[in-house]
Amino acid sequence: MLFNSLEFLIFFPLTTVLYFLLPHKWRCLLLLGASCIFYMAWVPVYILVLFLIIVIDYFAAQFIEKAEGKARKGWLAVSICANVSVLAVFKYYNFFNENMAALCQMAGIAYLIPSLSIILPIGLSFHTFQAMSYTIEVYRGKQAAEKNPFIYALYVMFYPQLVAGPIERPQQLLHQFYLEHKFDCDRVVSGLQQMVWGFFKKVVIADRLSVLVNQVYAQPTQFPGIALILATYFFSFQIFCDFSGYSDIAIGAARVMGFNLMRNFDRPYWSKSIGEFWQRWHISLSTWFRDYLYIPLGGNRVSKGRWYLNLFIVFVVSGFWHGANWTFIVWGALHGAYMILCILTERLRDAFCHVTGLSRLHHLKTALSILITFNFATFAWIFFRARNMSDACYIVTHLFAGGSLSDVFALALGRFELAVAFVSILIMEVGHFIQGRRHVGQMIAGWPLSVRWPFYYTALTIIVMFGKFDCQEFIYFQF
Repeated sequence: MLFNSLEFLIFFPLTTVLYFLLPHKWRCLLLLGASCIFYMAWVPVYILVLFLIIVIDYFAAQFIEKAEGKARKGWLAVSICANVSVLAVFKYYNFFNENMAALCQMAGIAYLIPSLSIILPIGLSFHTFQAMSYTIEVYRGKQAAEKNPFIYALYVMFYPQLVAGPIERPQQLLHQFYLEHKFDCDRVVSGLQQMVWGFFKKVVIADRLSVLVNQVYAQPTQFPGIALILATYFFSFQIFCDFSGYSDIAIGAARVMGFNLMRNFDRPYWSKSIGEFWQRWHISLSTWFRDYLYIPLGGNRVSKGRWYLNLFIVFVVSGFWHGANWTFIVWGALHGAYMILCILTERLRDAFCHVTGLSRLHHLKTALSILITFNFATFAWIFFRARNMSDACYIVTHLFAGGSLSDVFALALGRFELAVAFVSILIMEVGHFIQGRRHVGQMIAGWPLSVRWPFYYTALTIIVMFGKFDCQEFIYFQF
């Protein structure tokens, strides 16, 4: 079920009302049933895959908690292998199979293993990572194995964040299902505010930008450089608004019922370095890789060479997590290279700022740092969005291959839609600027009713008038 669908506009208030009307002891079963309905709205049979993972991890955690020594590691291995195997079959089998077939063809060897004609289960990477974090934390002794199978199933399947995160840790979410959440008007208003902000980013900005981005990236050889540049910058904002919009709706919907989900985005395009960017972008995933891959590899507590290798490995794996395509691997490798380059050039950049006087011009230095970081991130998005490496290389080599404003106005959006897109992005960035200085929700709550309610009506009117309501899927559903 899509957040930006008519079905969800019925599903969400109905589920929420029932949640508060039911006695506390029945609420988790209601949420579990609602989550099953929410997930089965796509391919119903794939809920069996989800149930299989839940059953394996539930019992693995029980055995991990009771076992000692090598047996604990063995049960953890069972859990991780089960989750990774599901990912390998549904997400990566065809990638490896096609690359092996290509290698055999180059070597003149017959290759007869067929590809699989299967659809990727929605949000597979998200709920497998959340499930793995549970068994890993039980193994580390930081989380008790959950005895109630329905509560554990709800931890994996909680519908607001089931298909695109945030990827929650068990310590953060599991205990919340035992709490009795009273109806709280201020909390409900706060949650609805964040949902409205998420809908604005999704249907007004992301889905509008996608029209132009899809047109250009579908056939990049048919467009001049100026169109490629515009589509690339638009994709930077599209993917941010699409994914952070989902996170806002998920976090807001959960908050309405009394659940606190972690913040997943913190104005990433206002970052002054790539390192800071990854502290602000998809925070639940970046911290997952930090805790379960980067630190176990040794983190920065090793030699410099090994440290750089650890960083590079984490980003390449992160790229591969996003998709079974060489474009995603290159995207991850680029960010790994950016991180290493930032570390290697830190002293040189500090010296340059000192010599040129930039170190004394704090605001100018900050603005330049933000602009440079944004452009580096945007360049990497080319590989993330391109259909294949051939298209990505063409776009990279033809970004400055001419064109004029008439070429831009001839694109799918047209003059009026382009104007709406730019104004919408400006409104969002003004909101981010204010957010950097004070909590926007608290600021709005402090307004008198005569100002607050016209503001709400205006926001909803803007979404209704300028939103794209053709139920486009969220980009990260494919991951």
